[in-house]
Amino acid sequence: LQDEETRKDYDYMLDHPEEYYRHYYHYYSRRLAPKVDVTIVILVTVCAISVFQFFSWWSSYNEAINYLASVPKYRIQATEIARQQGLLNKTKEKGKNRRSKEEIREEEEEIIKDIIKNKIDIKGGYQKPKIYDILLFQILLAPFYWCKYIVWYCWWIYCFTIKGQEYGVEEKLYIIRRYMKMSQSQFDSLEDHQKETFLERKLWIRENYEVYKREQEEELKKKMAMDPRWKRYRRWMKNEGPGRLTFIDD
Repeated sequence: LQDEETRKDYDYMLDHPEEYYRHYYHYYSRRLAPKVDVTIVILVTVCAISVFQFFSWWSSYNEAINYLASVPKYRIQATEIARQQGLLNKTKEKGKNRRSKEEIREEEEEIIKDIIKNKIDIKGGYQKPKIYDILLFQILLAPFYWCKYIVWYCWWIYCFTIKGQEYGVEEKLYIIRRYMKMSQSQFDSLEDHQKETFLERKLWIRENYEVYKREQEEELKKKMAMDPRWKRYRRWMKNEGPGRLTFIDD
C-alpha cells in the first residue's frame, strides 16, 4: 500500500466490494505488467534489426563479388590489371618463402576480387553496404533528412515552378524515376544506355511516358504470348483451372 496507485485501487475496493471482476482485472494487470522499460525494448529491437541488416547486406555484396569473379569478362580484365600492377608476380616466390600452389591460388583469387571491388561500382540490392543505410542511423538522421527534403522541395518549386527554368539531366531523370515508381537504388541499377533512351524519348514529359508505358506493356504481352511456359499455364487454366480436383482411376 505504499504505492499511490495501488492504494487508490485498495480504497476503491473497500468502497465498492461488489465490483470484484474489476478488482481482479486491476490486480492481475499490475501483477503481470512488464518490468522492463518499453524504451529499452524498442532500442534493443532496433539495434538487433540494424545488425542483421548490415551483415545481410555484406553477405549479398560478397556474393555479388564472388559471382563477378567467376564471369570470364570481368575476371580477364581484373587479371590483366593485376599483371600490369605486378601483383600476381609477387605471389610466386622462391626459396624459403616458397608456398604451395593452393596458397598461391587463394592469394591470386583475393587479388582479383579486390580489383573487382575497386574497379566495378555495384549498384542496386548488391551494392557495398553503408552504415548510414541501416535502420538505427535512418531513425537518428530522420529529422535531418526531412529538413533536407523540405529545403530541396522549396528550391524545386522556386526554380521550376516560379522561375520556369528548364530541367537539367538530373532533374529529368528524377521525374522519370518518379513516373516509373522506382527507388533510387533500383533506378541506379539500370544500364546507362537505358537512361539515355529515356532522355532521348523525353520521358520526363507525362504524355511521352504514357506512350512508352503502353509500348512496354504491349511488348510484355507479346513476350508472354510467345513464352512456352505461359502457353502451358494458359492451357492448364483453360482445361483444368485452379482448385479443380480430378479423380483418375489407375
